[in-house]
Amino acid sequence: MGSIDGTRPKLSKDNKKLLKKQAKAKHILLKHEGIETVSHPSQSLVVANGGLGNGVSRQQLLAVLERCGKVETLLMPPNKPYAFVTYSSAEEAIKAYSSLSGQELCGEDAEQPITLYLSFVEKVVVKEVLSPSLPPGLIIVEDFVSPEQERTMLESIDWDSETSSQKSLKHRRVKHYGYEFRYDNNNVDKDKPLPGGLPDFCTEALRKCVQIGLIKHDPDQLTINQYEPGQGIPPHVDTHSAFEDEILSLSLGAEIVMDFKHPNGSVVPVMLPQRSLLIMSGESRYLWTHGITPRKFDVIQVSEGQTVGTISGNSGELTLSKRSTRTSFTFRKVRHSPCDCAFPSECDSQQTQKEKSPPTVGELGASTLEREYVHKVYDDIAGHFSSTRHTPWPKIGDFLASLPKGSLVADVGCGNGKYLGVNKDLCMIGCDRSKNLVDICRERTFEAFVCDALSVPFRAGAFDACISIAVIHHFATEERRIAALQELIRLLRKGGKALIYVWALEQEYKKNKSKYLKESKTSQGPSSDALGTNLAVKAPLPIHTNRTSFHSQDLLVPWHLKPTNKSKVTPENKEQNEKEHGPDSVYHRFYHVFCEGELEAMCNRLSNVAVQHSYHDQGNWCVILEKL
Repeated sequence: MGSIDGTRPKLSKDNKKLLKKQAKAKHILLKHEGIETVSHPSQSLVVANGGLGNGVSRQQLLAVLERCGKVETLLMPPNKPYAFVTYSSAEEAIKAYSSLSGQELCGEDAEQPITLYLSFVEKVVVKEVLSPSLPPGLIIVEDFVSPEQERTMLESIDWDSETSSQKSLKHRRVKHYGYEFRYDNNNVDKDKPLPGGLPDFCTEALRKCVQIGLIKHDPDQLTINQYEPGQGIPPHVDTHSAFEDEILSLSLGAEIVMDFKHPNGSVVPVMLPQRSLLIMSGESRYLWTHGITPRKFDVIQVSEGQTVGTISGNSGELTLSKRSTRTSFTFRKVRHSPCDCAFPSECDSQQTQKEKSPPTVGELGASTLEREYVHKVYDDIAGHFSSTRHTPWPKIGDFLASLPKGSLVADVGCGNGKYLGVNKDLCMIGCDRSKNLVDICRERTFEAFVCDALSVPFRAGAFDACISIAVIHHFATEERRIAALQELIRLLRKGGKALIYVWALEQEYKKNKSKYLKESKTSQGPSSDALGTNLAVKAPLPIHTNRTSFHSQDLLVPWHLKPTNKSKVTPENKEQNEKEHGPDSVYHRFYHVFCEGELEAMCNRLSNVAVQHSYHDQGNWCVILEKL
């Protein structure tokens, strides 16, 4: 492939084949988005791979396109890996199609060059996405402090002082005043205020809040966070019982996009300009989560002096903005009585403190169980989970290496994309139910999107191969596990192959103990009454003890989300470690662990499928299927 700035070399036979496969993949993606291309020339083209969603800014793409003629319009839909360009004449569009298709371009934050694919479209039809309104109770005040005040406040932070109110977290620097915020329980110790109260350099800003009636309570707790480009904070709701209604956040040093998410799944990205003040109260404070996605670029409006609020859906006004160091001042009033807000289902004060007993499928239903104990969990632990998933397993790498060069491969349940970049000679597309894991894939410049493994939005027979690694064991019933297998087979062309991994009940198999088991534990086989658990009955799901043998096929497996800066825990330092950093947050994931022969037998029940090979690897049962 040639370069934007160079001449196009003659392609080898293998490169032509790979280019054809890659173009096929982009065609599938465009079809999925409902974009109709045409074979005859026109003034308008769609540029696949040249979008905000894969790290190409408006300015960067426009500079390339203008080399071929006058660009009348350039539309770049938010978070999409493509753009639409309209030239002043069809001749100019033909020139762009001929000279730019197959050329490489480096995205603003891409580790590898991306290849542009241009196709003619009869007309550009972009669904106008109306800007969603701000969450109720959310207010943004621009230019709340002057540049001089901003400079004074930033210069007054004594980051070098060694006090218990300052911590260096994994993702940012943080300092507390008034009360120390404890990350082990997301609360404050109300009986142990910090000496000195709030710093004097905040007095003027707080006085202004009172004077113009922005707050009802004088804040007595301040947390200062400093974010470097690429850093963020997970979605969260400030603990109801810890603080009063209003929460203030002053953004200094740089602008940022903060994402607000309603429990129904709707997301509103909100631009917080430099020196602006955000006030959360009511529904926006108690019900919506707020967080900052860790990335180095934000999608923002092109025009300067943009209207503060949600990010516009006008595709032509959006581009990428490189993040700078941002320091946030979050002011809160410590609550000394139980919260009685209007959102009892989300309120810790109004919820019973008694720990919930383990659920049953009969009580929740399979899809609800999966949503609460699979989908939601992986979204919450995505960053920590990804940090533990970095080394590809050799036999999966061998399977991908065995595929012909240029094969189109779907990784259904791709997680953080660990296998999407293993073989550069393949064209791989990933999908996962977790948006936060897919965001990590996109940050690594992989092709990935969000979908359910029971309904993958690609046409039947589109792929040469599929992989499903540690996915099907998360479905709560046999019918849903079979449906997931059938969906994999549907995606394959005739002769296509699928590799499937599921957790094995037998972690110690033929004297080869899985790395999952602790060396100090003996591997006792499960009792006979633990096998074949019928999830239709209302029996509580057992909670598994990590790193030990399984004693039930249907169970909840804990994931310990460790506080940042937590050192390695030993029996000797466990108490001190928890005192300093707090205990782990524990999430429970549903698993159906497969016994020997179960996965193979399930595959043999499918039509037009042959099991080529089955084996045990890394504590998993594995099969390779071929579609007949």
